[in-house]
Parts: sequence; structure tokens; C-alpha cells
Amino acid sequence: MVRNYQKELELTLGRLKTEKGVPSLLLHSCCAPCSSYVIEYLSAFFAITVFYYNPNLHPQEEYEKRVAEQMRFIQEFPAKHPVTFLKGDFEPERFYQAVKGYEQEEEGGGRCFLCYRLRLLETAKMARSLGADYFTTTLTISPLKNAAKLNEIGEGLAGEYGLAYLNSDFKKRDGYKRSIELSKEYHLYRQTYCGCIFSQRGLEDETRERGV
Repeated sequence: MVRNYQKELELTLGRLKTEKGVPSLLLHSCCAPCSSYVIEYLSAFFAITVFYYNPNLHPQEEYEKRVAEQMRFIQEFPAKHPVTFLKGDFEPERFYQAVKGYEQEEEGGGRCFLCYRLRLLETAKMARSLGADYFTTTLTISPLKNAAKLNEIGEGLAGEYGLAYLNSDFKKRDGYKRSIELSKEYHLYRQTYCGCIFSQRGLEDETRERGV
């Protein structure tokens, strides 16, 4: 049976509307553009801490550029409830160790799944450390990311660490389209590749083949 993660999210949010108080959410973010719609959507229900942990990014200048854009968007966006920023450590060696042996995998395959788990693992650990009520990731907003696999990993880590994972498929309800609109509105830097050196090389190879 195929699960409707957007429906599951809506049911959770509907239940939260009937409860008192504002729960806390640790939101793993891959970049400002992807987080834009997610923050707009979820800040009506949660006090959000955006956790920026992306050791896959290459080079470090790209990492710092995305961090700066993420911070700027949070500062400029008029969220209903507080949104704060937490910068994770830049640990590219952990990414390379995690995907060792999968370097030649195509984008969207086994290498990416290992990368998902690394980032969500660190998010789960941080969520437990902070005492967050929920944790989740912006990654499901991308049409190129496997939402089912992301939710599977998130649920597994939630069980392992005694946490609540917020299932999602943020690309639904025109979420991805809205993220593009918000990116234009806030003049956000939109990168042309996922972030790791392997996706960068893939883009360069594709560009060469097209003769661009």
C-alpha cells in the first residue's frame, strides 16, 4: 500500500490545532530555497529551529554561501511563531566515509540514501539533545528526492532515539512551486546541483554532452 505522507502530515497538524501550546520542531534544511515553503507552512504550527547539517556539500565556499542565504531568509521571513537557526559542523570526511563504495552510483540511488541517513541521524541526535517535540527534513520538497525513503529513515531513527518524526511530502500541494515563488520574492540563491562533488561532476558531464 502506497502511503500518502502529505495526508499523514495534515492529520498531525489538524490534531495540533486542538492542543494547547506551540510544539517545537527541529527542521533539517538543505538550503534556503527548499526551506522557504516549509517554514512558511509549518511556522503556523511550530516553534522551529532550522538545523543546517550538510556535510555532503562541496566545496566549502558553497556550504558557507548556502548557510548565509539560509540565515538571511530566516531573518527576513515574517513567520507566525519563532524560527531560529542552528549551524551544524561542516564534516565532509563523514560524508565520504558514509558513501564509500557508492561513489559511482547514479544520482538518486544508494549513495543518496546513505547521505539522507547521515543527515537525518545527526538531526535525530540533535533533536534528542534539545528536547524537541518533533524533527523532520526539508528534503522531501525536491522532485528529485525519494520522499518514501526519507520518511522510512526518519521513522526508523525516531524509534531508535525515542522521538517523534514528522512525516512529509512537501512537494505536494504545489509546495515545490511555492518554494520557487518564495525564492524569487526573497532573491534567494538557487544552486544548480544537489551539493556533493558527485552531483557537481554529473552536472558538468551533462553540460559537456549538451555542448552548453
